[in-house]
Amino acid sequence: MRLFVALIPPKHVLDEIAEAFAPYRDWPHLRWTGRDTWHVTLAFYGEVDEPTAARLGPRLERAAARHPRRELAFAGAGAFPRARSAHTLWTGIETDLQRLADSCRAAGRREGIDTGRALRFHPHLTVARTRAPRDLRPLVEELAAYEGTPWTAGEIHLVQSHLGAEVRYETLDRWPLRDATASR
Repeated sequence: MRLFVALIPPKHVLDEIAEAFAPYRDWPHLRWTGRDTWHVTLAFYGEVDEPTAARLGPRLERAAARHPRRELAFAGAGAFPRARSAHTLWTGIETDLQRLADSCRAAGRREGIDTGRALRFHPHLTVARTRAPRDLRPLVEELAAYEGTPWTAGEIHLVQSHLGAEVRYETLDRWPLRDATASR
């Protein structure tokens, strides 16, 4: 099964993103992602067998318990790998989630999952993709002023990707982040 760990924003936040990006849906060469797939990836595990997936649960539960709930907000837009030659359009989160992402990646590595080389983590939600590199600088500039409503990230999700004609994601399990007011 193909797995990743993610934060899933609440419906009202997804509604707000959809509304902010709606005027740009006719932008040429963009394939807009389905809103039911919107998430913030913390760690990508790729193909994982069922026994390994089962062992991930306790590790992810411990990882979540070490990190406090966080107030987050989406802001602006960006593109990967760079706006002048992009494959992906996203809205980002400026709050530092590096340690949470590192803990989720470490949980996978402890179960023998290759989580790839460590890159600087840039929390984002992908809203559109292109088949070939495109110059998205004008779009990124137009969306630079976007500021979403703050929301609280209270749990991490272990998600399975079902690939096919239409990608579908299924939350297999979820674990709460630590209440910031609780003693450790």
